[in-house]
Amino acid sequence: MSFADLYSSGEHRRNLAHFAALATLASIDGEISTEEKKLLDRFATKLDITDSEYLEVFKKENKYPIDSTPDSEKRLERLYDLFRIVYSDHEIDDEERLLIKKYAIGLGFTEEKADVIIERSVAIFGGKIDFDDYLYLVKH
Repeated sequence: MSFADLYSSGEHRRNLAHFAALATLASIDGEISTEEKKLLDRFATKLDITDSEYLEVFKKENKYPIDSTPDSEKRLERLYDLFRIVYSDHEIDDEERLLIKKYAIGLGFTEEKADVIIERSVAIFGGKIDFDDYLYLVKH
């Protein structure tokens, strides 16, 4: 197995874990709504989830917990990965934003902290940061 194969499989496993966590979040309140299903279908496409993996994730006996951690850097890394996925099409919509907030809270952020981090992340990933913020990010 080549190094590239190892990287790809690790990347795919991380994508599958993200998808499973998102599916769990979407179903946490009972049934998955039509809007949530459409969004999950889009995430499955973005994450390159196969049909068999998709079906496996949605089996009733499979509940993938969100692995929260007290390490704030790891939580931010998971959110960063999710934002990379969301912005793979260069935009974020309201449904994606809501799901990201649920995910952030599931990771252990407070609702207020999640709102702040999401707003900053949208500004960064959306290319809508002012020069002072840009300068700070480049220097640090």
